[in-house]
Amino acid sequence: MLRTKNILKSISPLDGKRISIMSRHTLANGKTPDARITPYMYDEWRLEFAPPDKLVRAYYKRKLPWKEYEIEYLKHIRTPGITEKVKELARASMITNITLLCIEDFVKGEMLHCHRRLLAEECKKYQPELKLYIR
Repeated sequence: MLRTKNILKSISPLDGKRISIMSRHTLANGKTPDARITPYMYDEWRLEFAPPDKLVRAYYKRKLPWKEYEIEYLKHIRTPGITEKVKELARASMITNITLLCIEDFVKGEMLHCHRRLLAEECKKYQPELKLYIR
């Protein structure tokens, strides 16, 4: 199973391997370390799945519309070197529980505007039987 979760939410045995896919563990200014996030909160930090800094800045500072952000992030994870890693992640998620982590919060009843959802859905394209739990 492949799960998604806010990195600040409590750790659960159901999480399995916890993978941070954040570009950085900082406050909103992008420079100050976020003291709430410690290495004990995740098992791996996979920067290749993080949105490029330029895209993050465009979304938060220039207010890039979500649909454009989504298109650009999907282009990023569909580049040849990263696509293979997405496929590996999808295969691994068929064997063990994996939880993708970032700072965005889930609002019940709304679509999650977050790259962790996009990555999870991309994994499902390569493993259609993969169960997703997006929150």
